[in-house]
Amino acid sequence: MLKQVIIQQVTWQQAEAYLREVRTSVFIEEQFVVPEFEWDEIDSSAVHLLAMHENQAIGCLRIIHYAKIGRMAVLKPWRGLGVGKMLLSEAIIICALYGSKQIDLSAQTHAIHFYQQAGFQVISDEYTDVQIPHVDMRLSLD
Repeated sequence: MLKQVIIQQVTWQQAEAYLREVRTSVFIEEQFVVPEFEWDEIDSSAVHLLAMHENQAIGCLRIIHYAKIGRMAVLKPWRGLGVGKMLLSEAIIICALYGSKQIDLSAQTHAIHFYQQAGFQVISDEYTDVQIPHVDMRLSLD
């Protein structure tokens, strides 16, 4: 089934409706993040990756300055099938192509193992962001 998933690099201007659809479902509806915290000015300048299955957006993430990954979300029916891994792998490749020496992200604590499998290491104590426990993680590309 994953061979039917396509990862596209898009801008906010190209794919805002799809990106909002996925992030609204995951962050606002499932995790109760208030919209004022979800939407920010960074979206318009970030590089976005969009996972598509046929004409449906099923996952996304954003890359800031080719050095930070954030807002990674996969719709519930698609979790555990490798969509997140595909998104993360593509983001790492893009950051490396643009010369980044390291990639940082803020991980929800339930996802630490997922990011560790890709080589990220925890670099902070646990903290709360939007009422959800997080840690900072880093991947060295050297």
